Amino acid sequence: MTTAKPARRGDLLDPRCPTRQLLDRIGTKWTSMAVKALAEAAPAEVRFAELRRRMPGISQKMLSVTLRSLVRDGLVTRRVEPTVPPGVHYRLTDLGLSLEAPLSALRTWAETHMAEIERNNRLADDVDRPADEG
Repeated sequence: MTTAKPARRGDLLDPRCPTRQLLDRIGTKWTSMAVKALAEAAPAEVRFAELRRRMPGISQKMLSVTLRSLVRDGLVTRRVEPTVPPGVHYRLTDLGLSLEAPLSALRTWAETHMAEIERNNRLADDVDRPADEG
């Protein structure tokens, strides 16, 4: 019987790397937006419709898929109120709250550097454009 060798720590090239596995789960804009919206409300719960209002551009289906994934990973709790129609409430778990700080750091980095990245893209587009188009 062959046992799988554990991934080397920090080896993003290895599919077994914990960081890579986490990025596969939380690396979407909708996931980080949901965590941010829920963190802003913490420790209170947020109803599905309110969460959708706080996340411009997300469809009902995508929000549902995103929340289902966060609940499955233990980052969010879901509570259904037995009313007609049922009220569905979401809240970050302690584990989910602990994710807010690294995501906030990423947002800060993006706010600091996105203009430079966009400028680099414009410069690259200018270089790639044939002279007769410009």
